[in-house]
Amino acid sequence: MTRTAYHGATPTKARAVCVFVHGRGQTPEQMLENVLSRVDARDVRFALPRSPREAWYDAKAVDPRTDATQGQLAEALAIVAEAVDTARAECPGVPLVLAGFSQGACLMLEHLMQGARADAAAMLTGCRVGAISDDLARVGLEGMPVYASCGDADPWIPLWAFQKAVGDLAASGARVRVDILPGRPHEVSDTECAEFSKLLRAVADGTPALEAVV
Repeated sequence: MTRTAYHGATPTKARAVCVFVHGRGQTPEQMLENVLSRVDARDVRFALPRSPREAWYDAKAVDPRTDATQGQLAEALAIVAEAVDTARAECPGVPLVLAGFSQGACLMLEHLMQGARADAAAMLTGCRVGAISDDLARVGLEGMPVYASCGDADPWIPLWAFQKAVGDLAASGARVRVDILPGRPHEVSDTECAEFSKLLRAVADGTPALEAVV
């Protein structure tokens, strides 16, 4: 299998490019079927990096960071960075959106908090990687629009951890739109697909995204 799967517009036709990171135990193909097939973004090129293992890292997102987790996280972040660099090279001058679901959303957020730049982001059921006691990196995001969503009782991403991540995003200067969905299982709902579509279309059209700030 290829390290990165692609979907949507061709590089020459794309008006935006989105690097979308899958979750634990998932594949790019599952994200294409379960999420991106329900997203209305015909002018967007999607690049979906693939984890070399079942998970990007073995620990739960809210576990304390160990040396093993740090090593796995560094390897995963290098794969995401490679996908981003390739996407930028294929679509020069085109705006970039970073997005992910579950463990992929956590990984996308850590990529941003290590100084990566993007025009917008979507954290679909994610949080910071590490315990409350860990000294987690945070950088300035300078008004970046970020759509963040989670279920109110998600079995993998505790609501408190999601809310802490939203707080970190806001404290870093991001413009955050938040949806907390009652009773939603560990999956991407129609509401989230619709909001993600709006974000992508706004970025592709060069119009303001997520003007309502939370």
